This record gives sequence, structure tokens and C-alpha cells, in this order.
Amino acid sequence: MHETEPIVELTGVTRRYPAPAGGPPASVLHEVSLKVPAGESLAIVGPSGSGKSTLLHLIGGLDRADSGSIKVAGKDLAGLDDDQLAGVRHRQIGFVFQFHYLLPQCSVLENVLVPALATKLPATDRAQILERARLLLARVGLGDRLTHRPDQLSGGERQRVAVVRALINKPPLVLADEPTGALDAKSARELSDLLVEINRADKVTLIVVTHSLELAGRLDRALDLREGSLKPVSRA
Repeated sequence: MHETEPIVELTGVTRRYPAPAGGPPASVLHEVSLKVPAGESLAIVGPSGSGKSTLLHLIGGLDRADSGSIKVAGKDLAGLDDDQLAGVRHRQIGFVFQFHYLLPQCSVLENVLVPALATKLPATDRAQILERARLLLARVGLGDRLTHRPDQLSGGERQRVAVVRALINKPPLVLADEPTGALDAKSARELSDLLVEINRADKVTLIVVTHSLELAGRLDRALDLREGSLKPVSRA
């Protein structure tokens, strides 16, 4: 289905955390290997505490593996310093979390523009990004909410703002950690629709950690993370 080189490639990735009371380290991920072609949508499912968020944070450069290789858009993350990792996150990756993490004192439009403020841009580029923000917010049904603050929005609207914020810098990869987990059923369906539409219409690679089997079933592929390893989810 996908002929392009993988945008994400993990080879033998292991992540351990110190055990309490000085015991041996606990292995959360054990020699995990994974290839995600550009444009694919992938769900990572599994029980709570299985390491799904840890895996997503490793791919996003928010955490570092103890061993193994993680490549994003051809860059081996292990060989990058913190500033270089921040550059990869800024240019290549958009993040959507379970909780929107919007700045309460800022408007919807200002929240969306936050990632674009990380670099100094000429006036013409700033104008283009502002127009992109307006168009994206209109696309997700929030064109009339530009000046609203987060506390004036519903939970589903706040999460849509978070999705637009993740897209503002045109990243080829979006990582979403339980994006529907804090939403009611209707808002969860609407957000699922939005993520699927963005993946298919814009060819943005989408990796979603989720407990929602409904959302997982709508994506190209689903993998189950248990006991530190990934296994395909059967779709009968």
C-alpha cells in the first residue's frame, strides 16, 4: 500500500526504568522493532502501563532509549544532542496529548501559533502562518472561535485546537497519545473523524496510542504492546 521509505524506524529499542528499593531495572520495552511508512496511520493499543506512552515519547524525542536505534525522517535520534532533538520535534513532529495543554491566558488563535514562535521568521512568513492557522481552524469548525480562550470552549473544541496546533508547522508526522481519552463519546467520534481525515487528505503520518478499539479499527494498522513487545492486532 505504501511504497515510500519509512518515516519512523525502530530497531532493537529497549527502555528500562529504575525499580523501587534499589531492585533491578524494569524493562518497559524490550528490543522493539517497527517501521512506519510515510502516510500510514498506525494505532498502538495495549493495557495500561504496558509502555505505549513511553514508546510514543521515544519516537518523539521526548525520552531516550537505553539501547537500539530510532530514526525519524532519516535522522538517528541517538546521535543528536538536545538542541538537535528540539529541531527535529519542531520541524518533523506534531504532538497531540490526552489533555490539550492549551495556555489558558491565550486565545484559540494564539495557542495555535505557539509552535510557530520557536523560530524568528520574516514578516511574509509570519503572515502566511497566520493565514494557515485561520484556515485550519475554519476547517475544523472553529473559524468563529479565534478570540475565545480555552475556558470558553467545550472539551472537544479544545482538543481540536490542540490538533490544529500540532499541524501548524506542517509536520510530516503526528503523534497522538490517547487523544480521545478525556472526551465524551460524541466528541471522541468527531475527533477520530478529524484525525482520519487529516491522515488521508493531507498524507500526514499518524501514530496514535489509544484504548479506543473503534479508533484503532479505523486506522491502516494496529499493533498491541504487551510485555515489552509489539504484535499485530488481528482484524477478522
